Amino acid sequence: QQEKEDLEGKLKLREHLSQTAGKSEATPVPSKNIDLEMKQLQCKLKNSNNEITKQLTTIKSLKNEVQEKEERIRELQAKISRLERDLNMKRHLIEDLRSRLKANQENEKTSNETLESLERKVKALSEVCSNKKTSIDSLKQRLDVTTKEKSHYEQIYHKAKEELEKKDLKLINLESKMIETEYAMTEIESTASQQLHALAKQSEQALETVQKKLLLTSAKVEEFITFVKALTRELQHSVQELRTKIKQAKKMEEVRTRKKSLSQESVQLAASILNVSTTDLEEILEVEDDAETAKTKMEFEKDKEWLQYIQKLLEAQFPFASYLMDAILEKLNEKKKLVEEYSCLTKHTV
Repeated sequence: QQEKEDLEGKLKLREHLSQTAGKSEATPVPSKNIDLEMKQLQCKLKNSNNEITKQLTTIKSLKNEVQEKEERIRELQAKISRLERDLNMKRHLIEDLRSRLKANQENEKTSNETLESLERKVKALSEVCSNKKTSIDSLKQRLDVTTKEKSHYEQIYHKAKEELEKKDLKLINLESKMIETEYAMTEIESTASQQLHALAKQSEQALETVQKKLLLTSAKVEEFITFVKALTRELQHSVQELRTKIKQAKKMEEVRTRKKSLSQESVQLAASILNVSTTDLEEILEVEDDAETAKTKMEFEKDKEWLQYIQKLLEAQFPFASYLMDAILEKLNEKKKLVEEYSCLTKHTV
C-alpha cells in the first residue's frame, strides 16, 4: 500500500509537471513520452492492485478451510473421548458382573455339596428323620431359587458378552476412521504448505520488481534535481554576466559623455596638474561610486538567497513544482529585462 501511494504521488507530480510545462513557452517538454510513462505506471498500478486482491482472497479461503478442519478435528476428538468414557464404564460393569458370577458359582458349588450330603443323610436317616422333610423342602426351595438366579445371571452374562462384541466392532470402526482422518489431515497440511511456499515465492518476485522500479525512479529524480541545479546556476551566471555587461556599457557611455564635455587640452592639463597620464586619468574617472557598489552587493545577496530558495524547494516534500516554476520564471523575467536594457544601451552607443 505504501508503494502504491508513492506511485500515485509520482503520477500526480508528473501530471502537474506536464500541465505546467505546457503552459511555459521558455522550457518545452516532450509531452508524448510523459503520457506514455504515465499510462505505463497506471497499468502497473492496476496490475499490482489485482495481484494484491487475488492474494488476499486466496489467503482468506485458506484460513476458512483451516478453521473448518480444526473445528471438525475438535468434534471428532470430543466424540472419541465420550466413547472412551462409555467404554471404560462398560468394562467396569462387565468386571463387576464377572465377580458376581464367580461368587454365585462358588455359592452354587457349596450348595450342591451340601445338597448331596443332605440327600445322603436323608437316604440313611429316612426312617429315623421323617421330621426333617420340612427342612428338606425348604432346602429344595432354596435350590430352586439359586437355580433361577443362576439362569438369570447366565442370561445377563450372554447379553454382556454380545454388547462387548458390539463395542469391539465399534472401536475397530472408530480406529479405522481415526486413521483415515489423520491421513486426510497430513494431505491437507502438505497441500497448504505447498500453496504457502508458492505464494511466498510470488511475493518475493513482486518485491524484487518493485525494488528495481523504485531504484529507477530514484535515479530519475536525482537526474532531475541535478538538471534543475545546473539550470539555476546557468541562469544566475547569465544574469550576472548581463549585469556586468550593462555596467561596462554604462561606464563606456559615461566616459564618452565626459570625453565629449571635456576637450583634449583640458584633459592634458588635468593630467599634467595631477602628474599622471591621460589613461590613468580616465581610469580615475571610471571609478564606481558607493551607491553602485552597494547595489552590486545587494544583487549578489539576492542571487544567493534565490539559489538557497531553490535548494530548499528541491529538499522539500511534494508538491513543490509550482513554487519552483515561479522562482525560475522570476529569474527568467529578470534576465529578459536585463537583455532589453543591454540592447537599449548598445543601440545608443552605436
